[in-house]
Amino acid sequence: MEKQQHDTILVLDFGAQYSQLIARRIREQQVYSQIVPYTISAEEVAKIAPKGLVFSGGPASVRKEGSPRPDASLFELGIPILGICYGLQVLSVMNGGTVERPKQKEYGFAHLGINKKESVLLKDLSPNSQVWMSHGDSVHTLPAHFECTGSTENCTYAVVEYPDKQWYGVQFHPEVVHSVEGGRLLANFVVDICKAVPDWSMGSFVETQVAEIRRIVGDKQVLCGLSGGVDSSVAAALIHKAIGDQLVCVFVNNGLLRKGEADLVLSVFRDNFNIRLQYADARQQFLTALKGVTEPEQKRKIIGKVFIDVFEQEARAAGEIDFLAQGTLYPDVIESISPSGGPSVTIKSHHNVGGLPEDLRFTLLEPLRELFKDEVRLLGKELGLPDEVVFRHPFPGPGLGVRCIGEVTEQRLDTLRDVDAIFIEEIRNAGLYGDIWQALACLLPVKSVGVQGDERTYEEVCSLRAVTSEDAMTADWFRFPPEVLQRASARICNEVPGVNRVLYDITSKPPGTIEWE
Repeated sequence: MEKQQHDTILVLDFGAQYSQLIARRIREQQVYSQIVPYTISAEEVAKIAPKGLVFSGGPASVRKEGSPRPDASLFELGIPILGICYGLQVLSVMNGGTVERPKQKEYGFAHLGINKKESVLLKDLSPNSQVWMSHGDSVHTLPAHFECTGSTENCTYAVVEYPDKQWYGVQFHPEVVHSVEGGRLLANFVVDICKAVPDWSMGSFVETQVAEIRRIVGDKQVLCGLSGGVDSSVAAALIHKAIGDQLVCVFVNNGLLRKGEADLVLSVFRDNFNIRLQYADARQQFLTALKGVTEPEQKRKIIGKVFIDVFEQEARAAGEIDFLAQGTLYPDVIESISPSGGPSVTIKSHHNVGGLPEDLRFTLLEPLRELFKDEVRLLGKELGLPDEVVFRHPFPGPGLGVRCIGEVTEQRLDTLRDVDAIFIEEIRNAGLYGDIWQALACLLPVKSVGVQGDERTYEEVCSLRAVTSEDAMTADWFRFPPEVLQRASARICNEVPGVNRVLYDITSKPPGTIEWE
């Protein structure tokens, strides 16, 4: 079966904080998009044969010597181009226009006035559509043959076009949600101008990847470390669909998992998906290694080392293995991605993956490298994974070891598991789980005086935390209805022995981090 081909839009990254968002918004039009460095050559672009190019924004000023410039030969390929913010300015200056720093900068909301109703790029946009500006420089004079088709109060050349060449530029950011009709504009460019066929979907992705995995793996075996998290779970399900029993999954129970998590993993993957699953019950090994340790970084190193030791043992027991599967996602690899294209499933040889010994030699298999997190969740649904796996909140690799502040003991872990389970249950009962990026509970190394059943108690304190975020780079604390926290607190104090006080963490990131350690 040959690999299915889909039309592609290339996003040339000039260092913008929104480059990933541009790619995601294009994919929402069911057209595949790929981020490449702005340094990509015209020859390499021609090999990929994209339907269109998008020049991203960026922090540099085109007025300064040495600022990023794309290969000038790109303008000779006859491929439609859309420049966004810095990308518009590059498009202008490289074709004879000028850019200056105006007296009035423009940051935040603006309203776009449309100067030409016949503009294909601005088709179906409302008069005075809200857009999001974030720029210091702006176009001062247009290149020859360009026309201005949109303006804002403080930006004359907010939208410029050279329809004969199919070159377009916008000073605002259509990819952000603050530009209310930005998706419509991108669709106009991608579908109407570039003529890209909107046929890229999770169903077609599965079909393509299954064929590619079979081609790459052949009759060899693949080893996958299964944590129960979204990424590794979806990767395992996809690879299993492609090669069946040639996949061996290793699930290490480190004793630092949430309540019922080990049973869930075993039920979903061994019982429902019939995946070859090696279950390593290493709870005692981890507890022994962590005994008496309270320093956070030391905990992480110990947990990582013990995991490698256990995983190495399981890998050797699995027999002859040629490939190691990982759930690497697109944001993790954009900086090192090859601009020359290549197979959909990116592979590379690694002799020492994740700290494994030199004599365990694998080829790395990363079938999710093209996807963003939200797309991985859609893929999980496409593959039939249950919602409690697909839509679960992020969970740290060291597990509850970094949420059990202070010494990690079996008793404290059991206490924390019960606290965490009640908190998550109350969030679900309130219908708020999907509104939260991450919810967690920590057990603190302090005790508090309380009164329970007319008796004085001196028990442990727990802290609850829930945040909203887009990408975990920044986060804000979640505003619960008071009654949700009240129910969670009451249940924890009543149902969990050893806890008599509940706190709620209202620290944003920055200055705090999402996890406590």
